[in-house]
Order: sequence, then structure tokens, then C-alpha cells
Amino acid sequence: MREKAAYDTLKPMTISSWQQELREVIREPGELLGKTGIQAETVTLAKTALDSFPVRVPASYLARISQNNLNDPLLRQVLPLPEEDDTVPGFDVDPVGEFNKHSTAGLIRKYHGRVLLITTGVCAIHCRYCFRRHYPYSDNNPARKNWNAALDIIRSDQTIKEVILSGGDPLSLADEKLEALIRQLEDIPHLKWLRIHTRMPVVLPARVSEKLIDVIVTNRFRQTVVIHANHPNEINEEVRSALALLHHAGIQLLNQSVLLRGVNDDALILAELSERLHANHVLPYYLHMLDPVAGAAHFEVNDTTATAIMEQLRTTLPGYLVPRLVRELEGAPYKTSIDQY
Repeated sequence: MREKAAYDTLKPMTISSWQQELREVIREPGELLGKTGIQAETVTLAKTALDSFPVRVPASYLARISQNNLNDPLLRQVLPLPEEDDTVPGFDVDPVGEFNKHSTAGLIRKYHGRVLLITTGVCAIHCRYCFRRHYPYSDNNPARKNWNAALDIIRSDQTIKEVILSGGDPLSLADEKLEALIRQLEDIPHLKWLRIHTRMPVVLPARVSEKLIDVIVTNRFRQTVVIHANHPNEINEEVRSALALLHHAGIQLLNQSVLLRGVNDDALILAELSERLHANHVLPYYLHMLDPVAGAAHFEVNDTTATAIMEQLRTTLPGYLVPRLVRELEGAPYKTSIDQY
């Protein structure tokens, strides 16, 4: 339940509305470079990849990118480099086999006891390593039919105990639409847990408002929100404020990261990320090996390097701050641990 006394001592951030910021995201790579002090004509960019997966960067995230640094770890996550146009064996448009796992539009079932609902195709940011960058959102947008078919399937199957709201980013939905969906899920008696996977508190922290808190907590579920931060530089004061609001409302906060070459493939960086997350009420959850999605091979870190990083992390951090290093394999009944604990 909501910890009202603690929550009410905090105030939502008084910056421009999240809807306005979402509308005004940077959409051109030249503008992105210019605002980071880099002359666009000096940088070679992807061409073909931009047609299917355009640039999207919110102003609040842009402000955390250092100036005149093409290797900035935040810039690297959003800048469409020419390697995205390369065809690399083993890198596919459907890297984890989701396209054929739909029970109905937008409802994905891969693991026992839980389903994933694609609530929207909209994200505040386009991360260049995104495993759903080729996902057929136009064919799998249940919101156009108010999720009725998906909800009917969930109601009819009492083995489903958890629904995971995903996307896109479920927090890009308007409060009213998100609230209506959660209310419908709450009315399904065999559901025990509701989980929200979102990058919004990190990349567009203004989204975390008092109204959103009410939407998330005013139901019978024990609320879990899984955020996505890859680098400690992503966690600034605005993000800290958003995470504090979520935490003091009684929401369990977990973090998922992706291990990315040139971004966070370093034990010291990941240790700092874990420490900074914990200082802001978030527990490290998963560190994902890169899903082999077409266009993202230049981010890949091999297993040998990854396990060496994890070994160093375990010697540096207390166990509860060490995320599980996992890979998602098509057809596997759960995520596969890469190294031995």
C-alpha cells in the first residue's frame, strides 16, 4: 500500500509536462550531434537503419550527454552509427523469437505463469541496441481494441499469475488509459502480480507525477516497476527525484541493464551503477547479454569478457548489488545464467 506520509513529503518535479517533452524529442541525428557540440559533417551515420528505426532522444536525456565527445556512453546508446547497416551472421530481426509467440495481438507468452502485454509501440527514446527495433507493432497493438482479446485470454487461463506491461514503454500511455487497463487486470481474480517494465523514469523523469503514482498504487497488486539504466551518468537529480517518488509510494524498484560494448563493459562502471541505483532505492536485477538483433552487433560483448567482468563485480560489491548475468534464448523456459554463482 502507498506510504502516504513519506510520499507526501516529496513533491513532483516542476518542469515542463512530460507530454510536451515527448512531443519535442530530437528526431534528426544532425540535430543530436549539433546539440552535443559535434559537427555533423565529421561523423558518418547509418543510412538504411534510420528508415526503419529513427532517432528519438528527449531533452532531459540529451542534457546528460557530455559535449564534444563522440564516445560519450549515453550518446553511444542513441547515435545511429554506420555499423547498424551491416549484415552480421546470427543477428536477426526477431532475436528472441517473439514474433511467433503471440496468443493474440500484443500478448506474448514465453514463460510459465506469466504473460507480457505490449501496451504501445511508443518509447520516449530509441536505444540503438533495442531488441524490439524490428518488432511489428502495427500488427500487435492491442490498445486499438482496448485490449479486449488479450484480457479475454488472460481471464480464461487460471495458470496466468502475472502480467508484465511492456512496449514500447507502457508509461508513454496517458494516465487515464493506463489506469483503465490496470483496473481491468485487477478484476481478474487469479492474477497475483502486476509488473511494469519502463525506461521512462530514467530517460524522461518528468513522467513520474503524483497522478501516475496514484494510477500505479491504487489497486490490489503488490507493485513492481522494473526500470532500465545502463550507466551511472544516466542517474541525475531529476531521475533521483522520480525514483524517490516511486519508492516512497511503496513500489518495489528493480533495474535491468544491457551489457554494451563501449558503454558499460567495465566492472568499475557497473559497480558505480549498482551503488548509485541502491542509493536511490533500486536493486540491480538483471544484466542482459545483448540480444542479437539486426543492427546492433557493434554493441556485443563476448561471454569471456562478460564473465570476467562479473567476477570482478562479485569481488567488489556485496552480493545483493550484483545483478544476474543472463541471456534470453528462444524456446528456453526461463532466462539462462551465463556465469556460475
